[in-house]
Amino acid sequence: MSFRRSRDVPQLVERAREGDPRAVARLITLVENGDELLPEIAAALAPHTGNAQVIGLTGSPGVGKSTTTNELVRELRKQGHRVGVLAVDPSSPFTGGAILGDRVRMQDHATDPGVYIRSMSSRGHLGGLAAATPQAVRVLEGAGCDVVLVETVGVGQAEVEVASLADTTLVLLAPGMGDAIQAVKAGILEIADVFVVNKADRDGADNTYRDIQGMIALGERGPGEWRPQVVRAVASRAEGIDDIAGAIDKHRGWLVEHGELRRRREQRAAAEVEAITLGTLRARMASFRDGTTLRELATAVAAGELSPYAAADRLLASLETTN
Repeated sequence: MSFRRSRDVPQLVERAREGDPRAVARLITLVENGDELLPEIAAALAPHTGNAQVIGLTGSPGVGKSTTTNELVRELRKQGHRVGVLAVDPSSPFTGGAILGDRVRMQDHATDPGVYIRSMSSRGHLGGLAAATPQAVRVLEGAGCDVVLVETVGVGQAEVEVASLADTTLVLLAPGMGDAIQAVKAGILEIADVFVVNKADRDGADNTYRDIQGMIALGERGPGEWRPQVVRAVASRAEGIDDIAGAIDKHRGWLVEHGELRRRREQRAAAEVEAITLGTLRARMASFRDGTTLRELATAVAAGELSPYAAADRLLASLETTN
């Protein structure tokens, strides 16, 4: 049976563990589509997950995220790592489609069996990632990737969700794009473990570097807390990539030494469980939209006969009785 039609989860997971890219692709597709086999897939992958280093890359459009990711993959392969890449592209609000251009920009590694690159459409999900990204990371872990790079959509300040998924978060900046001002705003400065001033051969790079260092100096942190690193790079010429890799290694050492790696991964697992639970509740809620319960409650709220909180309590009680 072809992988396109195969529903044999144990076989798919076994082939993915052996490095078959078609099996990995099929598993991620099932995850993206929210297939009914998802619980079975997650159960089969669980024993093989939880050990990969997850690195997030975010930043405004045009700062060179894909180029930096491409060069980081090259550096990680030199170190002997098996690497997975999830590049999230924005999707059309009308058709749901996406150009998925990040994959085009990483063709250098297309024939490397030690690299798996997957572009994912955000499908309207906010925060810079796709809703299926956490489970797709688990698929790549299960397929033997010991480092997974997650590149966000690149839409600006709202992209903080990647920090809840990654062990180490890289925020890329570029001179002349106002990024030094953007970074001081709540969110981006707080999620960065490493700042990368890319395109550092451009005018204004030194100013951007100094501005970020100054902003970090103003931040409050207790004894032993991580101080974000700032590195310069010109990814298009593969310059500074070893410095980025060094900063990532330094941060990982700090994570392990301070027990932060375990805490972050437990926090990540909690977020996954919460998201799955909320998804299940939304699915059950959908069944009420076609029934009379929600309509009756909405009518009562609109007429001022019931508060929206009381209506929500009654709806939750109805959900419980349907279990």
